[in-house]
Amino acid sequence: MDLSSNMEIKGLLDISPGRLYEAFAEAFKDYEMQLDQGGLERMLKRRGFDPQLSFGAFDDDKLVAFTFNGTGNFQNTPTAYDTGTGTIAEYRGRGLASEIFYHSIPFLKKAGIRNYLLEVLQHNNSAVNLYKKLGFKITREFNYYVRDKGSLYFHTRPLDSVYSMETVEIPELIAATDFSDIHPSWQNNNSSISRAVEELKAKAVWASGSIVAYCIYEPSSGDITNLAVSHEHRRKQIGKHLLASAIRDSAATQVKVINIPTDAEGIIAFLNSCGMPPTGKQYEMIRAL
Repeated sequence: MDLSSNMEIKGLLDISPGRLYEAFAEAFKDYEMQLDQGGLERMLKRRGFDPQLSFGAFDDDKLVAFTFNGTGNFQNTPTAYDTGTGTIAEYRGRGLASEIFYHSIPFLKKAGIRNYLLEVLQHNNSAVNLYKKLGFKITREFNYYVRDKGSLYFHTRPLDSVYSMETVEIPELIAATDFSDIHPSWQNNNSSISRAVEELKAKAVWASGSIVAYCIYEPSSGDITNLAVSHEHRRKQIGKHLLASAIRDSAATQVKVINIPTDAEGIIAFLNSCGMPPTGKQYEMIRAL
């Protein structure tokens, strides 16, 4: 596709947060989950947004389409992550997302990036088909969950006396635990958590001097980032106590659990027992560069 004479693709390094948000809000105004500017900035920080390796299409000086790329390591491979791709309505159908993607590849390769990773809503058929045409392969399917806090229920008995729950520092928690059954998605892995420790909180359950369960969450948004209980301490309602405590501590009206693999039967059954059936599904997709 040839861009019109007054349109160009260029990097986003010098674009202010306000202009990025203006384009993002316009492109996603009909999206089912909305963000204010503070929420977008928190999301970009957590997901490793790299403005030097992010690009947009500009009509004169107006940002009309964009891809916000995060960079880091995923499964021990230098990876770029599509934190957000959007086009404002009147510029759709011109192939701008594809043009931005192909424009970015030489820059990503020069930076040592070997894989490109993204997630896409399964019901967004046009986006799924676009990414397949660009060479992306589906690697996993995810459930996502969004529920009003008041619709959840926790019929729990008190924790057994051998357990105690307390707030813990996230770096301490990451270093001390490794018993989740799930290989986390980009936004929920340890690197993303470490980038956002100021916005996240963590609670842990202890027994005999060791952490046996934990929950990491974002109080401002209601996002439950990680929740895990060690195998020998499951089915004792520890997970429900942690989730209920995190929800009480949240200022948001909704609870969000994003990117649970569809084959993670244990956590899916647990969320259902709390009144959280899946809201929808996403694909995780990867393309080698």
